[in-house]
Amino acid sequence: MIQSIDDKVIKKIKKAKGGALFFIDDFLDFGSGKAVSKALERLVHSGDIHRVARGIYSRLAKDPILGQIRPSTEDIAEAIRKRDKARIIPTGSLALNALGLSTQIPINVVFYTDGSARKIDLGRRTILFKKTSPKNLATIGKISTLVIQALKEIGKEKVTEQEIDLILDKLSNEEPFRLEHDIKLAPEWIRIIMRKAIKKP
Repeated sequence: MIQSIDDKVIKKIKKAKGGALFFIDDFLDFGSGKAVSKALERLVHSGDIHRVARGIYSRLAKDPILGQIRPSTEDIAEAIRKRDKARIIPTGSLALNALGLSTQIPINVVFYTDGSARKIDLGRRTILFKKTSPKNLATIGKISTLVIQALKEIGKEKVTEQEIDLILDKLSNEEPFRLEHDIKLAPEWIRIIMRKAIKKP
């Protein structure tokens, strides 16, 4: 019996863990882009999968209490990064939130990238990918990268001692070689703050 494109698509999706994200390109072995797109829309209509954004689909993860869980902004951005083989770093309010410097969950988030500049509409949320210079993407520490972007968002004249203390506490968990590498890429006023986190022998 010959399987339809719909059957092939849903079979591949069901093999992945709940919450996995898919693009039309993931199914082009089964047919043309137009045919795959129509198959995906039929599966959305039948409730088998969820349309996250234009051209992005997911079989939602399920929680016994919360029910279906939609993919996070970070998950979606990471899936796009992998597909495009690009680098991305979170900026602004997203970096502040990730470090615990803000409890506000940003609705509209911005990532710097060396991939394509684009805006992803998620209904009530948006993800904006902005092209940036290679220097901004050259950091290698997860925590130190967030710190640089968070401090840029706060500003030199507005950062408080309390915020600096929290930042230094977070940086104590960064691998020393990554921290020392990333300090060199930060603006001078941010370097002065970050150097305080270097553990002296």
